[in-house]
Amino acid sequence: MENFQTIAVDENLSGERVDLLICSKYPHTTRNFIHKLFLKKLISVNNKPVSKHYKVKNHDFIQIIFPKPEKLDVAAENIPLSIIYEDDQLLVVNKPKGMVVHPAPGHYLGGTLVNALMWHCKDNLSGIGGVLRPGIVHRIDKDTSGLLVVAKTDFAHASLCAQLKAHSVDRIYEAVVYGKFKSDFGTLSFPIGRSERDRKKMAVNFKNGKNAVTHYKIIDSFDKFSYIKLKLETGRTHQIRVHMAHIGHPLAGDCVYGPKSCFKELKGQCLCAKTLGFYHPVSKEKMHFEIDLDEYFLKFLKILRKN
Repeated sequence: MENFQTIAVDENLSGERVDLLICSKYPHTTRNFIHKLFLKKLISVNNKPVSKHYKVKNHDFIQIIFPKPEKLDVAAENIPLSIIYEDDQLLVVNKPKGMVVHPAPGHYLGGTLVNALMWHCKDNLSGIGGVLRPGIVHRIDKDTSGLLVVAKTDFAHASLCAQLKAHSVDRIYEAVVYGKFKSDFGTLSFPIGRSERDRKKMAVNFKNGKNAVTHYKIIDSFDKFSYIKLKLETGRTHQIRVHMAHIGHPLAGDCVYGPKSCFKELKGQCLCAKTLGFYHPVSKEKMHFEIDLDEYFLKFLKILRKN
């Protein structure tokens, strides 16, 4: 059944763009999702279709029809999961290197985290994420290992998405990158969007990119590499990989954004989502999780420290 929602505009909201206002009222949504609703004429103001750029006025009445979530055409699979924490609202998993988080559109391969979650959680996953991402609040790349929080309820999903939007979720990574740094710490603030040269890749894009901020700190330095800690303020696709490549310090093992002669033995970028922190949607308690580095990561560090 479709979900019909309304927003009554008062003088405090007057003058805001209608799409931005809706996104702020429904933090589990994205601007892209809302824009699709405009194209389908599922959003109106005072019973009349409007542009997403329309600026609302006092006493306007916004009507929104959220379509019924499509049935997920992906099979549950009995794939072992490394579950760090679980309750009736959410679970935190340690995703292994090489596992895809969710199937790509029109490409329903098995073996993904979503397949495993559907087996483990049965019907207890939020539907806000849409047909392709049940319960998935945020994601990490296939060849990045580490922590992810998964929502079991729509309430938890909305709360966690709002925390991500407010930058109150702690997402701390560790990585090995090429080269030495002049400073022990720094902040990278470069917009990220689709590469204009290769649409399959992301890139720093000052014209069409979205704001992206990454903080880094040096843990150790070697002859040709650095071992660093990174904290995400935003969560753009491939953000760490793109930002580090942009400043001349691509990740070791990254054959997409790094040098052509990358370390293929690492089977992907040397990057781990090591620490995750957020407020529990119900108890409001600050939750903090930290994992050990994967064996491949520790082995690579050992080699670097010997040389």
